[in-house]
Amino acid sequence: MFDDKTMTFSLGQNREDDIKQILTIVYDALKEKGYNPISQLVGYILSEDPTYITTHNNARSLIRRIDRDELLQVLLKSYLGE
Repeated sequence: MFDDKTMTFSLGQNREDDIKQILTIVYDALKEKGYNPISQLVGYILSEDPTYITTHNNARSLIRRIDRDELLQVLLKSYLGE
């Protein structure tokens, strides 16, 4: 039998701040290397292939510290203004 309750997913504010900081570092590193940061990040999010992210400034290692579900939650909250 299935439970009809909706699952909730919540990050603490500290974790959200950490994710935003990591995204900023990764974005800047991609830009410094001449990449289109938005396209590269979208590619990474869709595929989880770390080669979309440069190793410059340790960006690839940093982005891999973020779970994709966490990343999407922070991005959607920011976009929707919550």
